[in-house]
Amino acid sequence: MNICVIGTGYVGLVTGACFADFGLNVVCVDNDEEKIGMLNEGRIPIFEPGLEELIKKNETAGGLTFSTDIAETIKRSLVILIAVGTPSREDGSADLSYVEEVAKTIAKNMNGYKVIITKSTVPVGTGRFIEKIIREEKVGDECFDVVSNPEFLREGSAIEDFMRPDRVIIGAKSDQAIAILKDLYSPLYLIETPFVITNVETAEMIKYASNAFLATKISFINEMARICEEAGADVHLVAKGMGLDKRIGPKFLHPGPGYGGSCFPKDTIAITRIAKEHGCTFEIVEAVIRVNERQRGLMIEKIKAMVGDLDGKTIGILGLTFKPNTDDIRESPAIDIAKGLVNEGAVIRTYDPAGMDNAKEILPDAVIYCEDAYDTARGCDAIVILTEWNQFRMLDLEKMKGLLKYPALIDLRNIYEASEVKKHGFKYTCVGRV
Repeated sequence: MNICVIGTGYVGLVTGACFADFGLNVVCVDNDEEKIGMLNEGRIPIFEPGLEELIKKNETAGGLTFSTDIAETIKRSLVILIAVGTPSREDGSADLSYVEEVAKTIAKNMNGYKVIITKSTVPVGTGRFIEKIIREEKVGDECFDVVSNPEFLREGSAIEDFMRPDRVIIGAKSDQAIAILKDLYSPLYLIETPFVITNVETAEMIKYASNAFLATKISFINEMARICEEAGADVHLVAKGMGLDKRIGPKFLHPGPGYGGSCFPKDTIAITRIAKEHGCTFEIVEAVIRVNERQRGLMIEKIKAMVGDLDGKTIGILGLTFKPNTDDIRESPAIDIAKGLVNEGAVIRTYDPAGMDNAKEILPDAVIYCEDAYDTARGCDAIVILTEWNQFRMLDLEKMKGLLKYPALIDLRNIYEASEVKKHGFKYTCVGRV
């Protein structure tokens, strides 16, 4: 089966490489000639563990290629996956201009039956929107089906999420399209992956509902952390006690500086916008967004409570990406906090294993980028952990203490035990624990 993946961003590259590994013939296309040139030279434009090796393996096997010839690739393919960006507009709604452009391109190059799949996160009704465009723009009488097949890929573990997903959602109204999607995912039947077959609108809503609920868990535990600090409780044990309840579960109950990345901030805002368009107010998610925005400021206040007036102080920041095992700094709490510290007059020294090149494009020029955690600590009035990379979990605290101007550790990811840190002579604070 020939597949065309339109868009070589995070979702498109992972999806294309994984489907090629399933034994399908995949062409990933993009109108960005520089990016396609990089991929054809074996250079991967994003950081994702295992992705470079998977792409090289399937390129060598001949099942995965990259091209800028979108028209010809559409003509050769039975299945076309749309994996282009859907950024937020100023009002919070999703910008579907790239999706619209792709739909028009598909319509102009229809030469037989096609299954058109949206992998991008899109508002409810986008499937109907795409179908309308293609019907109006296509020249011949070719048949086609539009399917919603949302992705649930976590950055840092995307390949595992694709190969061993919790579920596969297929939203379609055609038995033929559903059968083709099942063929695409046939390897997952062998491991008994649950499949949810529904209509397009429901599939589109499942993605937003899932992300909004996970974001709610994060904001909930961050609110609990504030209460725990005031009441003398330990939020880690509160979260553990909650998570053992099978109705709740332990995932996403980790307090910190708030959620970030390319999905949760955009999707929570988008679902509140969708609600308003249908005459509803999604009050819970609106509160989740407010809590998350406030959380960054609370973390800056926590830093100030430790070191005092920030003007002229040197603060070491460990971690700039919104989570470990990615180079993605989009909506990263660490970036916002770094900017806030600079605005308060602090000098910032920082290190991140993957995100520094991206950070250099948006952080103030005065930020100092370091070689590792120990280089970051040199001469600092405090060290702040903002992303829980494994490299930061087993720091030589005695060595860190010798490099710091003042032995203060502000652990905003709660990866250390207070007793252990204090034993080395550090002043220590974290989130939701006393």
